[in-house]
Amino acid sequence: MFAPPLGFSTLLADVASSAPATAAAVAADSKAEPLISDPAGVLAVLFAVLGVIFWLTQHPVVGRLFKVVPALVFCYFVPTTLTTLGVIPDSSPLYSWVKQYVLPASLLLLILSLDLPGIIRLGPKAGIMLLAGTFGVVIGGPLSLLICESMLPPDAWKGMAALAGSWIGGGANFVAIGDMAGASDTMLATMVIPDVFVASIWMGVLLYFAGIQHRIDRWTGANTQAIRDLERSLSDFQERVNRVATLPDLIIIVAFGFVGSWLSYKAGAALPEITAGRFGTIISHSTWKYILITSVGVLLSLTRVRNLEGAGASKIGSVMIYLLVTCIGASADFTRIAEQPAYLLMGFIWIAIHIVVLLSVGWFIKAPIFFIAVGSQSNIGGAASAPVVAAAYHPALAPVGALLAVAGYVLGTYAGLVCMQLLKWVAGAA
Repeated sequence: MFAPPLGFSTLLADVASSAPATAAAVAADSKAEPLISDPAGVLAVLFAVLGVIFWLTQHPVVGRLFKVVPALVFCYFVPTTLTTLGVIPDSSPLYSWVKQYVLPASLLLLILSLDLPGIIRLGPKAGIMLLAGTFGVVIGGPLSLLICESMLPPDAWKGMAALAGSWIGGGANFVAIGDMAGASDTMLATMVIPDVFVASIWMGVLLYFAGIQHRIDRWTGANTQAIRDLERSLSDFQERVNRVATLPDLIIIVAFGFVGSWLSYKAGAALPEITAGRFGTIISHSTWKYILITSVGVLLSLTRVRNLEGAGASKIGSVMIYLLVTCIGASADFTRIAEQPAYLLMGFIWIAIHIVVLLSVGWFIKAPIFFIAVGSQSNIGGAASAPVVAAAYHPALAPVGALLAVAGYVLGTYAGLVCMQLLKWVAGAA
């Protein structure tokens, strides 16, 4: 008789046994045994957490909370609470397996929905604000490290590289760029807290702007005609691609994700690492893996394969991302931010630089506040929250947030790599 939990647990254990021990894993040996430690059991707990959170988002009363605090925040911190209470471990073979195989699969499925012609039709201002937001993150990282370097540990740049990936492309690139930089699980878990805390405050400000958008646009003299045209074109696009997903659709989508993930893993391991003097390794085997999966996704988005988006390719990718987010949250420790308050200061300085760049460019080109908000959130929040911010300005514009956020996933790999090298240079790492 087939026993999925046992087989799955064995697979996870095999993956974990091939990975080097981390500081988090060593520390776990000295802690009391968690209530649930079997990988299949941990997976069940994490999916139960996601199920309850998203069920509550649909509740007529409790659901109002999620209009103020994004569901993503709870997906980070509920597993952290469970870890703190000893329900699940802070180190598990499951987390390694999700990071190694599910992460690249999710990147491919999210990028698959990229609509380059659609982004062009948004007009130059939307693209300019997206790029301005990315530029603000790329330069904000090294500048904030320069300001806070004396208060941070020597390897903080590695965690900040992961944060750059998150603030350009979302949760998937948080782990991807962190992996490229060689950030430990402990460092990634620490960076989750300034990531979510600072980003959530800024998202709240953007949602507030939605309520006064007309006043802001009148004050800046922005032309909003492009947004009205966009609403009509988006309605046509949704009617054209949306369909009821069939079983073959879903199997093909999952196959694309995991076959692409495995092939990029094998190809990345086979390609040579590239070094550059004092900057050390520029492109590692892990970096190759993410560059390859991102590039394959972009190429496939230009073919008929992109039509799988109508059957829910990005939704399946988002499920994978949320699972990844819970795994990162389960590795976090509430007490660590109290030990390193400089991380919060660094996060606020970084986001402030991003905002200054964004508002300066927006003022110069007279962009509507909608483009400024979505351009920012497509970087800082990614696909999980950019549609929420877009819908706050107009319900029909939610797909714009998703569309630009997918572009952010692409930028997250490449621009995040640039920011990582700048951070490495400021830190003086070999």
